Amino acid sequence: QVQLVESGGGLAQPGGSLRLSCAASGTIVLINVMGWFRQAPGKQRELVASITTGGSTNYADSVKGRFTISRDRVKNPVYLQMHSLNPGDPAVYYCSAHRLSPTKIYDYWGQGTQVTVSS
Repeated sequence: QVQLVESGGGLAQPGGSLRLSCAASGTIVLINVMGWFRQAPGKQRELVASITTGGSTNYADSVKGRFTISRDRVKNPVYLQMHSLNPGDPAVYYCSAHRLSPTKIYDYWGQGTQVTVSS
């Protein structure tokens, strides 16, 4: 089993920055992919960014060039560095972990952290 806890959410001004952190614990050696999703009120949850064990990253078009996903290879945390925040970014952000195998896919989710953008 894997446990994920997000932190770092809060209030930022338009054009400002925030860094989200995801602390992972449990059987993390089995995880192939880590990611960040977000869900705004009235909208479906969407993938923001992901990173594989090999270091490959993927981003939603709306955040390319503004957000960066990274992981600490010494410790467990996964980060989402957000710059140039705009009114399209406020949402609850969720950390995710995924184990991919030929027979089964395992998904794990954090509790979420709120990001608000306001002047």
